[in-house]
Amino acid sequence: MPSVDELLAAARLRLGHRPDPAGLERALAEGALVVDIRPIAQRRADGQIDGAVVIDRNVLEWRLDPSSEHRIAGVSRDRAVILFCNEGYASSLAAATLCELGLDATDLAGGIQAWITSGRAVVDGEATIEG
Repeated sequence: MPSVDELLAAARLRLGHRPDPAGLERALAEGALVVDIRPIAQRRADGQIDGAVVIDRNVLEWRLDPSSEHRIAGVSRDRAVILFCNEGYASSLAAATLCELGLDATDLAGGIQAWITSGRAVVDGEATIEG
């Protein structure tokens, strides 16, 4: 049985390119669906990326599977999906699962902490919650 570190390494190999904060800004401008999978306590503590949609991790696959009756609007196999979490671990594993569903998915390298460290702005309040 693989360890969690081995699962993470395999997930990241599958994802290929993981954008940095500048790459995420470009992807947002190009119409990518950016999804925050962090728990509410982390969102309240660190803020949110403007334009990101919040989807609870426990319903992520149902909300983003284009064939699911529970999917959110605007999801398709042709639209890039970029997940982020706190530091980029849980989001890598989740993005690899979305790839299994046939989505063009990856995650933000370093998560929201990389975004904050890069000097990019976060917003307070509740983002659009789809979970």
